[in-house]
Amino acid sequence: MAIFLNADSKVLVQGMTGSEGTKHTRRMVASGTNVVAGVTPGKGGQEVDGIPVFNNVGEAMAATGANVSVVFVPPKFAKAAVIEAVDAAIPLCVVITEGIPVHDTAAFFQYAENSGKTRLVGPNCPGLISPGLSNAGIIPGDITQKGRIGLVSKSGTLTYQMMFELRDLGFSSCVGIGGDPIIGTTHIDCLAAFEADPETEVIVMIGEIGGDAEERAAAFIKDNVTKPVIGYVAGFTAPEGKTMGHAGAIVSGSSGTAAAKKDALEAVGVRVGKTPSEAARLVREVLASR
Repeated sequence: MAIFLNADSKVLVQGMTGSEGTKHTRRMVASGTNVVAGVTPGKGGQEVDGIPVFNNVGEAMAATGANVSVVFVPPKFAKAAVIEAVDAAIPLCVVITEGIPVHDTAAFFQYAENSGKTRLVGPNCPGLISPGLSNAGIIPGDITQKGRIGLVSKSGTLTYQMMFELRDLGFSSCVGIGGDPIIGTTHIDCLAAFEADPETEVIVMIGEIGGDAEERAAAFIKDNVTKPVIGYVAGFTAPEGKTMGHAGAIVSGSSGTAAAKKDALEAVGVRVGKTPSEAARLVREVLASR
């Protein structure tokens, strides 16, 4: 089992003919992903490593049965690319692009919500991987294996670190949701999916300063999650009022601090590591006791 992405996933890459799209398409294919199509307007009929390119998402889906899109288009074209994917009713759209204007993200997020047919992951995210089954995005495919841990993270780099630290135990799925102020799939969405996944035994949730997503996740865990959850919150030493890394990682007063998020999570029984390595150790303790 896995969440959102599995062995039946057929991936198309929007922007596959660009340098980043081509590079990461090759990496996805090398890690076992079934990439069936690329989409670049005006370049239909071309191929990249034998993978056909189409002019739009609807054509690609009709010809190949693609059910996942990974978006590698420049920020100024991202809104149009996502809306095109939503119009084609693709079930999963993974937006890797960073630097998308927030008002563009707000527009395509609401558009997808209104459609009720497309799940968005991202933007500004590393994507998601179900080891041994499929890999949609830029997550290295060779740093872990299939296992019993579910991971949801705002940070791409910390996603990779946690995957590597627990590589001997392995993961059911790892989802990088991105750190922008507006994102599609949330911590709560992933927590619900991992709770329902019979092969996920423990959940790791990585958050960071800014906003109240982790506090809302804590409230959801209290009422809806029975599996053990281990947390880590990045940014304990971040200065107040300064945007750190992700566009959403900004602290104002006591709102959005790492300490406040840690307290909220611990209040509902989540064990929170002070470092990624400590969080990994807590995961090992939980699995050893089951």
